[in-house]
Amino acid sequence: MRKVGIAASGLTKFTKEDISIESLMISSIKPIFDNTKNLTQKDIDVVLTSTNSNEKYLANIISELAGISPKTAHSVESLCNSGTNCIVSAFSYISSGLADVALVVGAEKSDSPGLVLDWDKSRGQYKHPIYWSSLFTSSHMRKYGTTMEDLAYVSTKNHKNALDNPYSCFDRSYSLEEVMSSKNLTDNIRLLDCSMPCNGSASILLASEEVIRNFTDEPIWLSGIGQKSISAGFTKNSELSSMQSTSSAASDAYLMSHTLPSDIDMAEVHDAFSICEIMALESLKLVKPGGGAVFVKELYETNNKKINPRGGLIGTGHPLGATGIAQTIETYQQLQGEAGKRQVEKAKTALVHNMSAAATSSTVLILKS
Repeated sequence: MRKVGIAASGLTKFTKEDISIESLMISSIKPIFDNTKNLTQKDIDVVLTSTNSNEKYLANIISELAGISPKTAHSVESLCNSGTNCIVSAFSYISSGLADVALVVGAEKSDSPGLVLDWDKSRGQYKHPIYWSSLFTSSHMRKYGTTMEDLAYVSTKNHKNALDNPYSCFDRSYSLEEVMSSKNLTDNIRLLDCSMPCNGSASILLASEEVIRNFTDEPIWLSGIGQKSISAGFTKNSELSSMQSTSSAASDAYLMSHTLPSDIDMAEVHDAFSICEIMALESLKLVKPGGGAVFVKELYETNNKKINPRGGLIGTGHPLGATGIAQTIETYQQLQGEAGKRQVEKAKTALVHNMSAAATSSTVLILKS
């Protein structure tokens, strides 16, 4: 299996402005060609698009718009987990020898059909993700004594971190009191406990070890990958106070990369709702079970940006198909020492956690400089 690295990246600012998904994708691809030495359209073997939109033949359309005629072009859809699934697909093409260079681009609009879970009939009328997040919250509260104030620290921390992210959809912070007093959507989910849909796109360029230094002198390597799908409906989960798919995916990623949880210098975790960051930290074994809330509070009080330095999904916005790629770009920039005010000191090993639909599926990536 060949070694695979990240050579370049491109992002659009996440916004609420109305723009076509094709325009979004091209806007995040353009910086890769503008800023990557020696790269031409002829170098691209694979073009993969990550989205939950209903456009057809999108990867081929984007290839044509970008002037690329790749060997392979197709889309990847897996709700919020689409972006990292797309990256893993590109990794597989390259590591197997079927390709040398892959362009991965994800995008979503704020009215994405992936926002309502119509396919899961077991949810009855409760088709919006806030309802599974409310069940997660109730379960975690019962088992570990998690409080509404604990949840508020997640949102407060991540909105504060997002102020240093020029691509964030939001440009203001919230006090703990503002989060605590924001509108209740369920008994234990407030408006500011939620990530918000928006328009945005993210792209990365992956290449094999044999060719990557044609494009960059400082590649970042994908050293570990873990994926797990438990079911489609969240009612198949036997335990709602932890993320079983995340735990399984993390174990495989740590094993593949010969890495321990204690080796992780910074992480992008999937905080679709406040409770998700707390549960993800525990399921990734970055803290002990029940220790997520205390850890988040310590991060906030010490201004430690180790977890979700770009602001997470809550602080930055959540364009579904772009999210996992944007998370990966943050770790790429951190490991290159190019994250500006968000920079985590001496970051050498990073983790990306991306998941879908009450963690019925999860992907974990481990990256190293």
